[in-house]
Amino acid sequence: MNEFFSPERLAELGGFAYQWILVNVLVLDSAVQLAIVVAAWGIARWSSRRLRPQLERLRSRPGTSRVIDISKPLLLPLIWLVLQWLAIATASTMAWADRLLITVASLLTAWVAIRLVSHLAKHDLLSKAFTLVAWSIAALNILDLLDPTIAVLDAIAITLGTLRISVFTVVQSTLALAVLLWIAMYLTRVLEARIRTVTALSPSVQVLFAKSLKTVLIGLAILIAIDSVGIDLTALAVVGGAIGLGIGFGLQKVIGNLISGVILLLDKSIKPGDVIAVSGTYGWVTALGGRYVSVVTRDGVEHLIPNETLISERVENWTHTHNQTRLKLDVGVHYDTDVRRAIDLCTEAAGEVDRVLDDPEPKCLLVGFGDSSVELQVRFWIADAHNGVTNVKSPVLLRIWDKFKAEGIEIPYPQRDLHLRSGAQLVTPAFERESSLA
Repeated sequence: MNEFFSPERLAELGGFAYQWILVNVLVLDSAVQLAIVVAAWGIARWSSRRLRPQLERLRSRPGTSRVIDISKPLLLPLIWLVLQWLAIATASTMAWADRLLITVASLLTAWVAIRLVSHLAKHDLLSKAFTLVAWSIAALNILDLLDPTIAVLDAIAITLGTLRISVFTVVQSTLALAVLLWIAMYLTRVLEARIRTVTALSPSVQVLFAKSLKTVLIGLAILIAIDSVGIDLTALAVVGGAIGLGIGFGLQKVIGNLISGVILLLDKSIKPGDVIAVSGTYGWVTALGGRYVSVVTRDGVEHLIPNETLISERVENWTHTHNQTRLKLDVGVHYDTDVRRAIDLCTEAAGEVDRVLDDPEPKCLLVGFGDSSVELQVRFWIADAHNGVTNVKSPVLLRIWDKFKAEGIEIPYPQRDLHLRSGAQLVTPAFERESSLA
């Protein structure tokens, strides 16, 4: 250790470093490349300042805010990167030195890619993994080790018939699939948001288009990733047949729910926002999935009901063709009551509640004579069943209560008449007689 830090050793290392700088840095080629890098940075900086106001003017257009927020911080490095690759292409054509240009371009490419993914990716793990891969590729490219590394990874391979699978092929296909799936999912979210703004399409058709688009994009991403690594797609026919056979036997319920979901979307019998009752669950539909329908009750509990259940069982859809729903309330009054006056009070009470519709107007009918009361039924309509039903019935009943109290109308208790048969002898059980004699 002392020998390593001795004055002679340090002087030798300093001289080596000085000679390397003279040969590789303080030369005309390096100075020219450094000047090109600085000039490209200056042009990119000037251009980005001029383009930022132009981007801000586009913010008023629908769907552009997210793109502008991502593009603004990347304007300078993107323009700089384009200029660097133009300089590299020119230097390659003219047989000039381009080592420094390639180094700067590699670093810029990795940096732009990392910044772009960090803005778009929602998961930190994905962003960190991509950052590691990007910097590793950039470092290998700068050190001229990228091609040797690829050769080593490609040499480790196995052969299955005519198909050759190497470590490099697996890594390449995994990276390609990850990137393409990420692009497909991002495009799906963007296009789905655009589809939802099209008012000419019903909610069920919007969901059908969004699901179909997602399936197509993911399928294309998988096929492109497989084709990009040189795997013959025709070889997938046998694999697809085997998968189809497995699906037919083992995934009947899953496939049945998927097909039922498509049927629900096509016939528009159930759509987001509908108020339905099925299998003892009452609530409104919040989402239509490939396997289930999400129904949220008034208690805030979300029920995931399989699509097949909605096809095979009876479903009450309160808002299928229109939003109006009729509610009924049973009210009983005493036999001594002026029934016509009670009917008028019930009608007035229902009409005074805000959510009760004026057209059709509320009605109160005499529906029968009960054992203890005259039976009335209040009927009224609402147009927002998704906001709840009980919270409409309660105000109506409270107003009826107040009006009955003010008018002295009595709501009777259940009554029973007891008749005693005269002349009947009361018989005392034998065990009670014996206890009394004792």
